[in-house]
Amino acid sequence: MSNPTPPTGTNPPGWWNRRLTRREMLRTSATGALGLVVGAAVSRALWHPSPPAPAPVMGAGAALDRVPFYGDNQAGIATPQQAHLVLAALDVTTERVSDLRDLLRTWTDQAARMTQGLQLTDDASLAALPPQDTGEAVGLPASRLTVTFGFGPSLFELHGTDRFGLASKRPKALTDIPSMPRDALDPMWCGGDLVVQACADDAQVAFHAVRNLVRTAAGVAAIRWLQRGFLGMPQVPGTMSGGGQRTAAGGASDSTSGQTPRNLFGFKDGTANRAVLTEAGLRQHVWVGPNDAPAWMRGGTYLAIRQIRMHLEVWDRTSLTEQERTFGRHKASGAPFGRQDEFDPVDPAKLPPDSHVRLARGDGSVQILRRGYSYIGGLDPKTGLYDAGLCFLSFQRDPERQFIPLLRRLQEGDLLNEYTTHFGSALFAIPPGTRPGGFIGDTLLFGL
Repeated sequence: MSNPTPPTGTNPPGWWNRRLTRREMLRTSATGALGLVVGAAVSRALWHPSPPAPAPVMGAGAALDRVPFYGDNQAGIATPQQAHLVLAALDVTTERVSDLRDLLRTWTDQAARMTQGLQLTDDASLAALPPQDTGEAVGLPASRLTVTFGFGPSLFELHGTDRFGLASKRPKALTDIPSMPRDALDPMWCGGDLVVQACADDAQVAFHAVRNLVRTAAGVAAIRWLQRGFLGMPQVPGTMSGGGQRTAAGGASDSTSGQTPRNLFGFKDGTANRAVLTEAGLRQHVWVGPNDAPAWMRGGTYLAIRQIRMHLEVWDRTSLTEQERTFGRHKASGAPFGRQDEFDPVDPAKLPPDSHVRLARGDGSVQILRRGYSYIGGLDPKTGLYDAGLCFLSFQRDPERQFIPLLRRLQEGDLLNEYTTHFGSALFAIPPGTRPGGFIGDTLLFGL
């Protein structure tokens, strides 16, 4: 087996070799053991999954719990936001483009099944092997599971090397997010060749999806980092959980109650999405257009990720007046300064010039689709403080024109900088959706 390709970013001396030596040892021992049992049969089971089984018979309303996987655009972007996130970046360790293509084809088949509440099928003749499906989602509904895939800059070119013959197809906008003055980035939380975003209304369903996809990738890609996130999803008495009563794309709400979720600072997060989550807004601000280059990205988008630690202990000792001044919104209602309702138009003249809303809004002409999730990682063992914050996700048609100018404005003057630290960063191209018989990324890998 060839040595894996190191990830991007600046790492401590010897860091990469130490990390991958451990992974290679585990992967090699596991693969070798399977090879002694069945040899080529493993390859058949891995790369040629069984055809989809008929959908199980479910109770009334079950169809509302399933989000279609196939379509012009990938799900999990404009889909009304689910309660839980599992986000994983992987590094490709193979040198063969055929392996990458086969992995994406298998991932597509598996994601299409899992999003419909189906198990990954097993070949009875391979009962001596571990089952293909890890089984923790058996009996659970689909929970509006969506699985979204993307490609990082290093998949196309790494340290000047065209790894898979894809360098000429790399979108101009797909570059590492530039270093910002206040960044405190940890290379272990940055970059990646591939990204998998699983969102669901059940945390176990979301983890099950990522776990099985990462397991399938053994020998082709190794996990680089993983983040779990959640939202507070207020419920209205008498409504059903799991998505059955959620507002359609185009509404501002991500919850059954019509309320915008709140972040760990207690402020509503995602109010500005109302202007983007419309057919016209998505076409203008999110989806790569029919005349945009490169052609293989048309119908796709770009995912920007920032891992942001929130200094909750400091925030909790800050007065309400200062908290609201920091955001430029009232905490209870979410209304911008000078207004009464959360969705009232923002009047920049009423906002402190260094408030978060004022700087995030800019002149109002450029929008992004925010899809962030809170996270809690326990306590920092060095400080005894909370390891908690925001996994900030945004989707945009052109990160160079939309996200990066916004990030630069916020890093230079946002009052929130006193209460946050950015420790992770990544940018991924999210290709368009696909149809049955195709696979995610087939527009990129066609002919290779």
